[in-house]
Amino acid sequence: MKLSDIEFRAMNTQWRKWGHKYFESPLFQRLGLNIKDKDVLEIGCGNGFGGYLLNQLEPRSYIGLDVMQEQIEIARKNYPNYNFIDQDATDLNQFADASKDVVVIFGVLHHIPEWRKVIGEIRRVLKPNGSVFLEEPRGVDIKVFDIFFRWGHPNTDFGLNRMEEYLHSSGLRFKKKWTPLLTMYHCKL
Repeated sequence: MKLSDIEFRAMNTQWRKWGHKYFESPLFQRLGLNIKDKDVLEIGCGNGFGGYLLNQLEPRSYIGLDVMQEQIEIARKNYPNYNFIDQDATDLNQFADASKDVVVIFGVLHHIPEWRKVIGEIRRVLKPNGSVFLEEPRGVDIKVFDIFFRWGHPNTDFGLNRMEEYLHSSGLRFKKKWTPLLTMYHCKL
């Protein structure tokens, strides 16, 4: 799903970069994010700043994907040395089975009506012992943002409990860290 104009503007602010750099990325690292010499896929790369931060950790390869061409254009302009593609995460067939060591999602699953399909595709492309690092807001937080800011999130059954149940039923075990804004996950096959 593409972001509404309001959320698109919010995701392209210095505040968002600050949160990526000083809050989200360090929390992922505390949960075990180590991508040196690994093949990394970022789902929902947005303007590319998360990809920039991930590439500072020296992965073997990095690909960021997003469904918003506007975001991909910003990412390619700002970070021309990294690989960003316009791609829907519900169909990752261009990636071979067991081809990625790590998949990173900076708060995007709740935007995707078919979020279960994305988890299935992630599981397929993960190498044995691969990891997924993802963060998501609580469902109630999404609804509050929609009421006050009119961000226009899709009306789906997404919620942390449902996501956790689906991760577990998909064979992904996880540890999590709750914060007042987001819940951070490290999932393993």
